[in-house]
Formats: sequence, structure tokens, C-alpha cells
Amino acid sequence: MQVTELGLPGVKLIVPDYFDDNRGYSAETYNHKVLEGYGIFNQFVVDYECYNAACGTIRGIHFQNNPKPQAKLVRVLQGEVLDFIVDLRRDSPTFKKWVSQVVSAENRKQLYLPSGYGHAYITRQPGTVVLYKFDDYYDRDLVRAIRWNDPEIGLEWDTETPVLSPNDASAPFLSGSDVNLTLKGNSE
Repeated sequence: MQVTELGLPGVKLIVPDYFDDNRGYSAETYNHKVLEGYGIFNQFVVDYECYNAACGTIRGIHFQNNPKPQAKLVRVLQGEVLDFIVDLRRDSPTFKKWVSQVVSAENRKQLYLPSGYGHAYITRQPGTVVLYKFDDYYDRDLVRAIRWNDPEIGLEWDTETPVLSPNDASAPFLSGSDVNLTLKGNSE
């Protein structure tokens, strides 16, 4: 695996080694021991898959508040997304800063987000399937979203007319959010 930093503390780009031949390919897409060598110590406990029918579908900016923030490992099984990772730790020197990366079935990239970061993406192909690994369980009382087009964060989407869920369309802006993520108390 090739693992590189993406410009925010703890956020990493992971490119597994794929072995292609006339039958297709094989790849080890997750290996806890290998990732520990790159400072990723999370034990992932849930796999979660999202199918997105339409191009231009936005999901996010999603996160889970303390006391159960979630680290994520994200990859695309089919299609392509423009993926965004936003630092939501209020006491972080990179608070509100973000990075983006094209992740697709074709480029085989994966993204690692430590807890304390928000996650969002827009699909660039219809029929896109995204797979998440989470290091903690879903808690309905702690799941939150921030408005996809919050001007305080300023994500650079490539659409003016996204496909949104009612929850994402009406999510609060950061200034009205109860985000309680901090450097202390989040795993990195």
C-alpha cells in the first residue's frame, strides 16, 4: 500500500496494490497491521455502503459528535466522487480547512479521516457506490450534518443544482451547529 498525508493532520490517501491480469484483479484493500505502520490504529467495526443513482448527488457534510466521534476509511466501488474532508475540531489550528480528492473505482484510491473531521462528496457518475469503514457504531443522537454550501467553509462543488436529501438540504450552517469535536478527545 502507498500511504501519503493529504495536508490536514492525520488525513491520509491510501492506494492499495492491485494485481491485474486477464481475469480481472485482486487486491488487499485493508490490512490493520500495515496501516498501523502509517499511524492508523483504529479498529473498524462497521462497513456501510451507499448507492447513489444520479450524477450530482451530494452527501454531507456528515460527522458524529463526541463522545463517539468516528474515524472513517472511504473508497468507491463503482463510479466516481469528488470527496471533501473538513476539519471540524473547534480548537484545531486547521479548523474549517478542507481538502478534496477525486476517488473512483478506476483510480482505486481510499481516504482515511480520523475522528474530528466532517465528510462530504458529490457523485461524478450515475450509479456510484461508496463503501465506508467506521471505527465506532452509529449513534442516532450524535449524528450531525452541516449545510453542504456553508459559506464559512466554502467547499468548491461543481454543481449549482445538486441532488440532496431533505436532511442535507436543511442542515444547519456551522455557525448554528452544535459540533463539539476537539483535538482532545478525538483519536488521531
